[in-house]
Amino acid sequence: MKEDIHPKWYPEAKVRCACGNAWTVGATVPEIRTDVCSQCHPFFTGEQRIVDTEGQVDRFMRRLRAREEAIAEAEERKKKRTSPAMPIVDLALDTRLENILAEEGLEKVADVLALLEEEGDEKLIDSIRGLGLKRLADLKKSLRAKGFQLPSDEVEEAEESEEAMEEEAPAAA
Repeated sequence: MKEDIHPKWYPEAKVRCACGNAWTVGATVPEIRTDVCSQCHPFFTGEQRIVDTEGQVDRFMRRLRAREEAIAEAEERKKKRTSPAMPIVDLALDTRLENILAEEGLEKVADVLALLEEEGDEKLIDSIRGLGLKRLADLKKSLRAKGFQLPSDEVEEAEESEEAMEEEAPAAA
């Protein structure tokens, strides 16, 4: 065994806590300082307090605040994005479809949504010259991609929920 490789042993080393508690133990250093001990730790005292080690709680709270702010900003952007006052040109439709809608006097998304609700798909295709099933599908696809709720979507959701309720009713009986 090698000589002089072990550290010096202090059988009466002092341990001092930040709360003022002190005791002696055997250690390789003469004095030990600690932040918490069995006299002040919440687990042993039964207190409801947070022991902050190296700013971990502050860092967590900062990240939590940043996350909440990011969520609020995302919701705000989504609200701005789905404003019915949005011009049709912001939907990134093909030029021909934009021209067809402009000729009919439809310049805002709100105008298109109102027309879809009033007339429905088939009457809309018949009333607007040059608008076919493909262009109407492209228009609806763009509206949905921007986050708009179309009148036909609401009807489909209501029918699906009714069908689901009808399927559950015989199972319950």
